[in-house]
Amino acid sequence: MEIKVLGPGCSKCPQTGKVVREAVDEAGVTADVEKVADVMKIAGYGVFGTPAVVVGGEVKSVGKVPNKKDVKSWFKN
Repeated sequence: MEIKVLGPGCSKCPQTGKVVREAVDEAGVTADVEKVADVMKIAGYGVFGTPAVVVGGEVKSVGKVPNKKDVKSWFKN
């Protein structure tokens, strides 16, 4: 599974990455979590607010730090 945390470095971006990594660990799934800071790559996902999370190519969250429960639910879809 490929997960991307999109954000140029706002204060919520590291927090979002931490929540995503903890959710991956707790769920026991195998995933590559990548931080994407390039504004052009972020815009390529149609995202204009950060932080954002993309799971399997699908944008799941924009403009907020998701909670672990929500992140874990994305692994099942």
